[in-house]
Amino acid sequence: MATPIIVIVNTTAGTALPADWAKQLQDEFSQSGLQAQVKVVQSGSDIEPTVRAAVQQGAQVVVAGGGDGTVSAVAAVLVGSGVTLGVLPMGTLNHFAKDLGIPLEQAEAIAVIAGNRQVDVDAGEVNGRIFVNNSSLGIYPDIVREREKRQHRLGHGKWRALLAASIGAARRYPVMKVHVEVEGKTLVRSTPFVFIGNNQYTMEGFEIGARAALDKGTLSLYLTQRMGRFGLLQLAVMALFRRLEQARDFDMLTAREFVVRTGHKQLRVATDGEVNLMQTPLQYRVRPGALRVIVPAQKESA
Repeated sequence: MATPIIVIVNTTAGTALPADWAKQLQDEFSQSGLQAQVKVVQSGSDIEPTVRAAVQQGAQVVVAGGGDGTVSAVAAVLVGSGVTLGVLPMGTLNHFAKDLGIPLEQAEAIAVIAGNRQVDVDAGEVNGRIFVNNSSLGIYPDIVREREKRQHRLGHGKWRALLAASIGAARRYPVMKVHVEVEGKTLVRSTPFVFIGNNQYTMEGFEIGARAALDKGTLSLYLTQRMGRFGLLQLAVMALFRRLEQARDFDMLTAREFVVRTGHKQLRVATDGEVNLMQTPLQYRVRPGALRVIVPAQKESA
C-alpha cells in the first residue's frame, strides 16, 4: 500500500498493553512494509469521529485494533464508503476476525493486512444501525446491561459480572411476544430470546456461533423453542457443552429482510454487544457486499 494506513486502537478492548505498545505497534507495521499512523481511543464513543476524520483525510485503509465492538464501530462508518477495513484482533472473543480466518496473533494479523487481499462482505442493519456479527433482543440485552452495571458500579471483573447478570436474568425470565414478518408471512412466538445474524450461524456440534461465509447476502433469525426457567437453564448448559441441535432448540429463518414487532414502543436491542434503546418495529435488512475488508490470501471466500 503506497498511502499510509490509519490504525485505530481501542485501549479498553480487553487486552493488557505495555507502556510503549504504540511505538512497538508502529514498528511492526513498518517491518511489514506499511506506513501506519496509530490513533488511540480510550472510549467507544471516540471511535466514530476518529474514523470519520481518517476518511476525510483520504485514508484508503482503516484498521480496527480491538474487539468485536471496536470492529463494528469502525465498520459502521466504512460501510458503503469504499474505504477498506483491516482487522487487528485485540479483544476477548474476536468473532468477526475468526469467521474471516484472520489470525489472532498480532504479527500474523499485520502480515495479513500487508498482503492486502480485499474482499467485499455483507453487513446487517437494524433501524439504520450497522452490525457485522449479530443483533439480539430479549434476555441477552438485559444480561449485557446488567453486566456493565456490575462492572462499573461494583467493580466486578467481566466474567464475574457476566455470571451474576446471567443468573439474575434467568430468575426474572423475561418473555416477549414477537411478530416476525418475513416474505409476506408472519411468525408469532412467545420467547425470551431473538437472535439475528449477519449471514447464517452454526448452532450445533463444535462450531456454535461460527459462520462459514459472510458474503451470501442474507440474514438468519433464530428463536428459542424451549420455555420455562428450567428449559432456559438447560439450553444454556447445553450451549456451554456444545450440545445444541439447531432443529430441536431453535426456529431458524433466513431472508434479506425481517420486521420484528413486539408490544413495546421501545426495546433494548444489542448489536455486536452494544445495547441501545430503539423504536419499534425493528426493521432488519442485509447490506450485500457493503463492507470491503482485508482477509488472508489463502482464504477462498469470505
